[in-house]
This record gives sequence, C-alpha cells and structure tokens, in this order.
Amino acid sequence: MRHASIARPAALGLIASALLLAVYFAVLALLSGWTFAATQFAEFWPFVVALAAGFGAQIGLYVRLRTVVRHGAGPGTVVAVSGGTSAAAMMSCCTHYLANIIPVLGATGTLALVAQYQTQFFWLGLVLNAAGVLYVGRKLWQASRHMAQM
Repeated sequence: MRHASIARPAALGLIASALLLAVYFAVLALLSGWTFAATQFAEFWPFVVALAAGFGAQIGLYVRLRTVVRHGAGPGTVVAVSGGTSAAAMMSCCTHYLANIIPVLGATGTLALVAQYQTQFFWLGLVLNAAGVLYVGRKLWQASRHMAQM
C-alpha cells in the first residue's frame, strides 16, 4: 500500500522533470536551432539536470503532501511552493539569445546583463530549488506526523 501512495507522486515528479527539460530544449531550439540547444546543454547539463530534478522533486513532494492532507481528518490548508524558479533559472541562461529576435532598444543591454551572470543565475536557481524542496518536504513531514497521531 505504501508503494502505491508513493508511485503517483514519483511518476508525476519524473513527468514534470521531463516536461521542464522539453521546454528548455524547445525554447533554445526555436530561438537558435537544435545544434545550439545541444551545445548549450552539453556545456550546462549539470545545472539543467539538477534544476529539472529539483523541480520534479518539488512537484512529487507537493502531490504527496496534497494526498496526505486530503486523506487525513486534520484541519487546515497546507501551502507549498512551486517549482517555477527552476524553469526561470534554466531559461535565464538563454534569454540573452532573444536579442537575435527582439532587437528592441534597451532590451539588448538587459539581455547582455543576464548573459554575463548566467552561471550565477543557475546557482540562484539551485539554491531556490533546494529551499523549495526543503520547504515542501518539511510540510509533508509535519502533515504525515499529524495524520499518524490521529
């Protein structure tokens, strides 16, 4: 029974990770071609994979948390963070390439700034991702303990 309760959140987490990777490749391929997307992934894969895994972990934990809270008789609503920071951090590495298709005055400077600090954006995304996983994991642990006491 325990495996069945974990299987759905784990599957949804894996699907969320795969979807985030698909969005990453789609955005890069649409902006600059498949070869460029593959090159960028080859260069930054540790960040991209870690962000996608963190996003999937947050989704899986959140789904499990919702299940625990809904099936328990306990009161209250549990608020969990989203994994949106993962997507934002993954896309931040590539936003400077929007200059190829959006030659608007002022946008180039902003995009160049993002390009200059893309590694720092990856690290920020990883930190926010870890914070999200810890937050949702803590809420799940608290809800599980509360339901076990009932």
